[in-house]
Amino acid sequence: MNEFIRHLVIVPIVLPLLAAALTLSFDERQRNVRAAISFTTTFILLVVALVLLFAASDSGPHQGAATAYAIGDWAAPFGIVLVADRLSAMMLALTSFLGLSTLLFSLARWDRAGPRFHALFLLLLMGVNGAFLTGDLFNLFVFFEVLLAASYGLVLHGSGLARVKAGLHYVVINLAASSLFLVGVALIYGITGTLNMADLAAKIPAIADADRMLFEIGCAILGVAFLIKAGMWPLGFWLPATYSAASAPAASIFVILTKVGAYVIIRLSLLLFGPEAGASAGFGQQFLVVGGIATIVFGTVGVLASRTMSRVGGYCVIVSAGTILAVVGAGGEAALAGGLYYLISSTLGASAFFLLIELLNRARGSTSAAIPPPIFSDEFRDPYDDGTETDEVGVLIPASVGLISGGYILCALLLAGLPPLSGFVGKFAVMTGVMASEEPVSGVAWTLIGVLTVSSFAMLVAFARTGIEVLWAQGDRPAPKVKPVELIAIGVLLTAALALSIEGGLAMRFVTSTSAWLHAPMDYVAAVLTPAPSLPTGGTP
Repeated sequence: MNEFIRHLVIVPIVLPLLAAALTLSFDERQRNVRAAISFTTTFILLVVALVLLFAASDSGPHQGAATAYAIGDWAAPFGIVLVADRLSAMMLALTSFLGLSTLLFSLARWDRAGPRFHALFLLLLMGVNGAFLTGDLFNLFVFFEVLLAASYGLVLHGSGLARVKAGLHYVVINLAASSLFLVGVALIYGITGTLNMADLAAKIPAIADADRMLFEIGCAILGVAFLIKAGMWPLGFWLPATYSAASAPAASIFVILTKVGAYVIIRLSLLLFGPEAGASAGFGQQFLVVGGIATIVFGTVGVLASRTMSRVGGYCVIVSAGTILAVVGAGGEAALAGGLYYLISSTLGASAFFLLIELLNRARGSTSAAIPPPIFSDEFRDPYDDGTETDEVGVLIPASVGLISGGYILCALLLAGLPPLSGFVGKFAVMTGVMASEEPVSGVAWTLIGVLTVSSFAMLVAFARTGIEVLWAQGDRPAPKVKPVELIAIGVLLTAALALSIEGGLAMRFVTSTSAWLHAPMDYVAAVLTPAPSLPTGGTP
């Protein structure tokens, strides 16, 4: 059983790569075949992620320990290693779940709004999965580039001037971040002679005092690249415009991209700069907490100033990112557990909201200027379609208005963090965790609590204002035309958020154990650097 699970670790990377190549072997007009390949692959990824999640849990075969997979049987730190522990397995499951729901929504019409949608989508999943699983910084860069390259195509998917403008800004900013990534990695390797994360954690305490400042400069440069992706203020100024201009499925799956940056910050902050790091212990924590609070403030102001639903959604993502970064900087197992719980809830809520935006605009009888409708040219039409229904968006569903309105209310409660849903539970857990981490409670902790409280009320005001405009001021407009798969996709995401609320105790126990595991970095180091007895260790080059 353990051997089987160990080999599953590589599946979330290899499977979408092979499936993406397979979809490219079919003509653009054979979109049904491509869709079937893409959907089947994403469903298998979800199953694999859930198996890895169970294996990493306390009741699983590995009982909370990390599962290390040495590619080519070359043991770390000499070879490439993939690591599935509680945090990476949780993020894999979240990514696969978002991917399956978003893909289901796109099958209504967005997958035929441009070329190679399914290949780009699968490559994006591959890059995200690889970033969560990799155990070294160089391959983290490789997977970052894969997911970014795929995201460039998805940003532009559907055409339109707004997407082209936002896409160009997005590409330039991320190319600059990639350059910073390489500079930071080069400095770190020059000082330590390794890029394996576990090996770095073991070597950091022994870095000479004369070299430590240069090492920390390299880590700071690397951190800037991650914080650009996470959307930290002022580095995340690009996010609202890009997410609001992207198509609904692209914006929905892009929600997980900011969590990739947050994941790396969580991983490296606790692994490399924990109490065992010697003189580098706690490096960057004050910057994270101050920057996180500033990001929450920036996102809150942006939510209040926004006049379109898509920009409201973008700034909600920024508030979520700021909350997670501030929690990492504030420190404490309890606070981080609440932050991880909030990460799951806010990701589900934001992803559902971006899908809901298209239906809300359709309910108003118009489409947002920031999110133009897809262009269905003859090149991307189904060859068996006679063209009589080219402009048909969906069908009239009598209950669609009620379902859309109910979905909007649930998204508002989730993203604003109001009771009784999981957004409130996550924020409350963060607040109690921050207060419990210090005695007496510091001014920074009180500031974070105050900012989180104000941001919740501000987001409630913004959602109420938009809701009045979109839902209550509709007049006698007919019910919008929707396709059942669109409602199902949104319903799946919101049902998962409701399940997270109902089974909050189970989820909180898992994230609490995850936080405890992250605060014991030497266990991670031992799991990666100690060869598995069932695998040969290989040789040294």
